[in-house]
Amino acid sequence: MKAVVRPLEGTYSERGLLKLRIRVRPQDAKAYDTDWQSSLWRWLESHPLADEMHRWVVDAEGEIVGHLGALPQYYRINGQRVVAHTPSDYMVLPEYGFHAITLMRRFFRACENCVACDAVPAAISVETRLGAEEAGRLQYVAKLQNVAALPAFPTSIPAAVTRPVNWGLRAVDKALTATMFADHLRVESLEGFDETFDELFESVAAAVACVPEKDAAFLRWRYGPGSPQHPITVLGVKEGETLLGYAVLKLTAGGETGYVLDLTTLPGRRDVARTLLRGAVHHFRQLWVYSVRFRLVQSPNSLRSSDLWRLGFLPRSKRSSSLLVKFTDSALHEIAKDIARWSYSYGDGEGSFWIT
Repeated sequence: MKAVVRPLEGTYSERGLLKLRIRVRPQDAKAYDTDWQSSLWRWLESHPLADEMHRWVVDAEGEIVGHLGALPQYYRINGQRVVAHTPSDYMVLPEYGFHAITLMRRFFRACENCVACDAVPAAISVETRLGAEEAGRLQYVAKLQNVAALPAFPTSIPAAVTRPVNWGLRAVDKALTATMFADHLRVESLEGFDETFDELFESVAAAVACVPEKDAAFLRWRYGPGSPQHPITVLGVKEGETLLGYAVLKLTAGGETGYVLDLTTLPGRRDVARTLLRGAVHHFRQLWVYSVRFRLVQSPNSLRSSDLWRLGFLPRSKRSSSLLVKFTDSALHEIAKDIARWSYSYGDGEGSFWIT
C-alpha cells in the first residue's frame, strides 16, 4: 500500500491519529483516553509560539500509519535568544517502519534548531543519524518513601509490617541529612508564578550558557490550568522579596508516585536546592506516595550527586534520558552539545507532558 508523508490537516486525520495511537501503544491506558489526548494538543496549540508548531502524518491511502510533531520553544544559548523545536508523539506502525526516517527527515528540513530529551533508543538512533548530537544524559534518581504503597505488594499488607520499615527509612533520612541544611532557609508553598520568577530566570540565564527560557509567563502556561500536569504544587525559598529557588511537584493520578518536574535556584545556591528537595520529600511523605522521582542535569543552579545520595535518592541509570541538540549556527551548536553547559529539568522536555 502506497504511503506518503504530509502535514496533519482536518478532523479526518485527527480521528485517524487517535486510532493509530491505540495500535502503536495498546498497553498505554492514556492512548484510549481520546478526550485527554485531544485536550493535550489543544494546550500545546495555545503556546505563545504555536504558529511555529508543525505536525506530519504518514498517510497510507487514507489510513494514518505514522505521526510526528515539532514543538517550538525559546532558549537562551550563550546569551542569544533562539527558537528550537522538539520532536513529539513520534510513532509509526511496524509495517511502515521505514517511514520513520522520512518523518524525522521532514522535521529536520523544517526546523532550523532542535533540542530533544529522549529515552527511546530507536528514536535517538534516528535523530542522531539525521544530524542531532547527544550532549549527555540527564541523571535519573528515585527515593523510596512508603513501602505500604509498593505496587507489587497486596493492598492488605499489615501495617505492623510496613510501619517499622517506613520508620526506618525516616531514621536513615534524619541521620544522612543531620548537618547539610541551613537553619535560616525556609520552604513555603507558592500560589503562582509572579515577577520574582522573571528575576530568577534572568539570573540563571546570565550565569549558565544554555537554558530553556522559563519566565513567569511561560511557567504559567507550562503548569497552569489547561496543562496536562495541572494541578501542581510549587515550593519556594525566599530571602525577603527575592526568590532564591523553586520546585514544581506533581502527584500522579493514582497517588503512588511523586515527580519533581523542575527545581531551579539562583546559581551557586546548593543550600537552597537541598532545602527545596527536602521540602519536596516532606510534601510527598505527607501524601504517602510510594516513591519520588527526579531527572535533572547537574548545573550551577541544581544539586550534586552527593546531595542526592544524602537525601536518600538512588540512581536509576537504565532509565535515564539523553539530551540531544542540533543548531544551524555552528558556534551555538558547539556550546550546546556539552551538557555541562546546560540548566535543564525533566519538566522542560516533551516526555514529561504525558505524566498524569
